[in-house]
Amino acid sequence: MSRYRFVLLRHGESEGNVQGVHQGQADFPLTPRGRAQAYTLAKAWASQGVQFQKIFASPLARAAETAQIIAEVLGIEEIVFDPIWKERDKGQLTGLPFGSPTSDANPSLFHPVGSTGESLWEVHRRAAEAVQRLLENPPGQYLVVSHGGILNLVIHAMLGIAPQPYPHAPSFRLPNTAYIALEYRPDTHRWLVLGLCHRSPEATFPCV
Repeated sequence: MSRYRFVLLRHGESEGNVQGVHQGQADFPLTPRGRAQAYTLAKAWASQGVQFQKIFASPLARAAETAQIIAEVLGIEEIVFDPIWKERDKGQLTGLPFGSPTSDANPSLFHPVGSTGESLWEVHRRAAEAVQRLLENPPGQYLVVSHGGILNLVIHAMLGIAPQPYPHAPSFRLPNTAYIALEYRPDTHRWLVLGLCHRSPEATFPCV
């Protein structure tokens, strides 16, 4: 294969998702439903013959366990747990319910979220570095298991979307175990979006 194909997958449902809180880099585990989501997706991929040379994953429990379940079902031996794939550090918002009063109503690109967390600019820089690390591997098909916030900014980096503060930045909706498949062609330096799947894990890979 002379091209790269990357499947960027959000983890299964976590305890933090159920609680409706800012998870950030806190280590919330998967719920039983989240584990079932990961198994269902992995079995669907196995039935379709989907395979990956390697899995890259956030070391946070909700992403790490999702990656381990998929690796077990697909028989993938190598998982690289890299902190660069962690979710955005939400600072003092971590663990608070969504909608909690904050001082971040109109943040700039350079404003630390939750007073002590990462600014959007810092996360954009981390996302770009994550893409660079992916391309240091030989061409092939790779799975990334991570989090909705950082994956959105990785997609921005891949597609050349300029950093913008929320709510102006384009957003890719990634519910639990949703994924987006992209291809990179080194000969033309071109990125292609192959599909976004969030309807059903049983849908044809990739689905739109």
